[in-house]
Amino acid sequence: MAMYVSPKKHLGQHFLKDENIAKKIANSLSLTNTYKLVVEVGPGTGVLTKYLLQEKTYTTYVVEIDKESIIFLKKNFPDLEERIIEKDFLEFNPSWINTNEDSATFAVIGNFPYNISSQILFKVLEHRSQIPEMVGMFQKEVAERVAAPPGSKTYGILSVLLQAFYKIEYLFTVHENVFNPPPKVKSAVIRLTRNNTIVLGCNEELFFQVVKTAFNQRRKTIKNALSARFKISNPTLLESDSLRKRAEQLNVNDFVALTKMLEAS
Repeated sequence: MAMYVSPKKHLGQHFLKDENIAKKIANSLSLTNTYKLVVEVGPGTGVLTKYLLQEKTYTTYVVEIDKESIIFLKKNFPDLEERIIEKDFLEFNPSWINTNEDSATFAVIGNFPYNISSQILFKVLEHRSQIPEMVGMFQKEVAERVAAPPGSKTYGILSVLLQAFYKIEYLFTVHENVFNPPPKVKSAVIRLTRNNTIVLGCNEELFFQVVKTAFNQRRKTIKNALSARFKISNPTLLESDSLRKRAEQLNVNDFVALTKMLEAS
């Protein structure tokens, strides 16, 4: 039995070794009265898992792809064995969670592997109807980007798409030296909680395309950035102030309004 888990670079593993921070992350789940299941992504050596398992108001599942970690977790947390999902979270399906209700809500939490942090956020977005809350450790730069307000240089595609459906809170910064191995950058913990938006009121697929196209040429005005891909002929759209602005100056509602006008073109 493996009693030590070596961090693997190809999996982006940086194991947290500070118990106080692990406890603080676990305690950052704030909506525990609205769900009974919590899914931890990449538990590694179980430093966060331990505190999640102490909480009896919800049941914890873990998703882990590293075979060495899985052996370690089974040995050290025997009660968890039935709830260790030996799969890649990027292929996550809610049916993996042992529940009779396909529509059951659950929280997502973790010290996320840095090399797939954006994909994890997009996965949360994909299952937003079932994920009322997410608490996660990211590279500080990614955390700041997600939480950035309009007008900020770090405000981008992830900011808009996530803020359309979630309230984002930057909780605290984490120093490099609390990890094994220490990453080259600082980390940060953020919390996403679902807002009241069920549907955007526009074509969501088009909305995603508009946001991505606008930010892919963020130095251009919206009109110039979008004109190569979209037909801008709607008179209302042509008079819109948004066309004269750059992507980082528009908030979620501005992008929704822009998408509606493009739909009407």
